[in-house]
Amino acid sequence: MSTTPDNAVRAYIAGHREAFLDDLAEWLRIPSVSADPERAGEVRRSAEWLAAKLTDTGFPAVEVWETDGDGLPAVFAEWPSGDPSAPTVLVYGHHDVQPAAREDGWHTDPFEPHTTDGRLYARGAADDKGQVFFHTLGVRAHLAATGRTAPAVNLKLLIEGEEESGSPNFPALIKKHADRLTCDAVIVSDTGMWSRDTPTVCTGMRGLTDCQIDLYGPDQDIHSGSFGGAVPNPATEAARLAAALHDTGRRVAIPGFYDGVIELTDRERELLAELPFDEAEWLRTAHSHATLGEAGNTTLERIWARPTAEVNGIGGGYQGPGGKTIIPSTAQLKLSFRLVAGQDAAAVQQSVRDWVGEQLPPGIRHKITFWGATRPCLTPLDHPALQSVVRAMGRAFGQKIRFTREGGSGPAADLQDVLGVPVLFLGISVPSDGWHAPNEKVELDLLMKGVETAAHLWEDLAESWPRP
Repeated sequence: MSTTPDNAVRAYIAGHREAFLDDLAEWLRIPSVSADPERAGEVRRSAEWLAAKLTDTGFPAVEVWETDGDGLPAVFAEWPSGDPSAPTVLVYGHHDVQPAAREDGWHTDPFEPHTTDGRLYARGAADDKGQVFFHTLGVRAHLAATGRTAPAVNLKLLIEGEEESGSPNFPALIKKHADRLTCDAVIVSDTGMWSRDTPTVCTGMRGLTDCQIDLYGPDQDIHSGSFGGAVPNPATEAARLAAALHDTGRRVAIPGFYDGVIELTDRERELLAELPFDEAEWLRTAHSHATLGEAGNTTLERIWARPTAEVNGIGGGYQGPGGKTIIPSTAQLKLSFRLVAGQDAAAVQQSVRDWVGEQLPPGIRHKITFWGATRPCLTPLDHPALQSVVRAMGRAFGQKIRFTREGGSGPAADLQDVLGVPVLFLGISVPSDGWHAPNEKVELDLLMKGVETAAHLWEDLAESWPRP
């Protein structure tokens, strides 16, 4: 594999660290909050700033891509290798950030970066500007250490501007530009590690589909004494649906729900068990008092590798002070389903529709509204691109790299779906970085490890995974 001396990479990074951090601080000062319409201009300014910086980095093709309607811009950059056997890699991240204000509990202005005790505090420091930006210094260190004038891989970047608003235009954007985004693998740098002492690579994310079930009984609220016990009650039926969602082993009871699920292998279970998981600490983070879930699975297996069904909300009837003895005319149930590799969201949605129809008695009409779906993604442990990420990260951190999955969902699956290539995760953030919270920060030594990993990764991929 790569024979480039580690000290050459580290020397280059050390010599350019301060200028890199000054540039990052300048970018962090742009309040690119995609959820705030009044800051749409700042999101655009952020995209233009990044485009200019990528040009300065050396990317010969850099473009700001508009999205549909009033959508916010993404940035695309491309740097061909010149080697016909070089794999093509697309790096994904986002340049928009969550809302933040001093009164939310920040110790300082969230858009005025400051460094204390080796930590850089600012909105976007970890999520995701810091993790996007380490690729700029990483590719320059790669070139300097190898003596190349172009990366060892065909390198592309797609940096979204609406991720913190749910990526409403992202699927359409990548479909529109699918020919420009063609690649052999996607690297997502919008994730994290287990801890600073336990560097990890994420190998998968769960998918998601969620819905609202509206139940209709009497044409209006009616007297519970005159009519109760003789007509169906939509609030009761909402409660019965929620109660029927799982069996006694906490397994989802919807027929067909588990069709296609790719089960954990014994080796994957062993790897998850290697992580220094402290259940009591995890419960404190979850603000909860006990674990509970599908029987036969550990807590980590439940949140990373098993599909779930959750009641997100349930309502109907009188909610005011005191009593009001009615049978309500309507009730609602909100459900979400986290999906794992092998499940098909459309099939799950149909299973839910069939199940609900079978559960409800005559006299209860219903409507189910699904809000779309995100597909799960999973990278096999033996995939050569994943092994390159592990080796590059191992060189940077100087220790064994372990494996995690992610229980949440994100736009990475859209890239996998449209482009038809594996998605890999390269992130250096740790749980204490406080994504979406006051006083978000990034550990500067870990940020530099991200730079170093990126510097090693492109040569390793080119040597270990040449394309036909």
